Amino acid sequence: MKLKSFLKRILMIFLAIIVVAGIIIGIETIGGQPMGLFSGSRPSGLGFNNGQFKPPSWKPNTVLSTVEKSDTLHYIAPIAFAGDASAAWKKFIGVVKSQARVGVVTENGNYLYAEFKTPTMGFVDDVEAALDTKAQVIHIRSASRLGVRDFDVNRNRVETIRAAFAK
Repeated sequence: MKLKSFLKRILMIFLAIIVVAGIIIGIETIGGQPMGLFSGSRPSGLGFNNGQFKPPSWKPNTVLSTVEKSDTLHYIAPIAFAGDASAAWKKFIGVVKSQARVGVVTENGNYLYAEFKTPTMGFVDDVEAALDTKAQVIHIRSASRLGVRDFDVNRNRVETIRAAFAK
């Protein structure tokens, strides 16, 4: 009898957790737009200064092209281009804007800052790019605001942008 009562309590707790999770997901997706419960705050120190983006933290949820290649956890190659830099930059901006769930926050000269949101929970990743006309590359940084691991979401995002830019 005690086992049956214990299992009933466990089942009730499990159902309560499912209901709460469903409510949170429902709140987040009202009208098809995440409301930002898991969006975090916009980080400070963004920008491209002296050829560098903000350095990554110890967390493996950031990739950027302005760290040493030996930092295999965070390094990703910049996006190379040939020919006219302004045309390449314009094409790059078009590629970024064509991605799903992106909002461009800053488009200023040779610098771009955009926010990408996940579809269900509304987690936000910050993406920065800077045109380096001398080296004929576009430096890029993609970082999660919250959490520790991103399961390569940021690395895959940059590679998706790189592939679309190469077309």
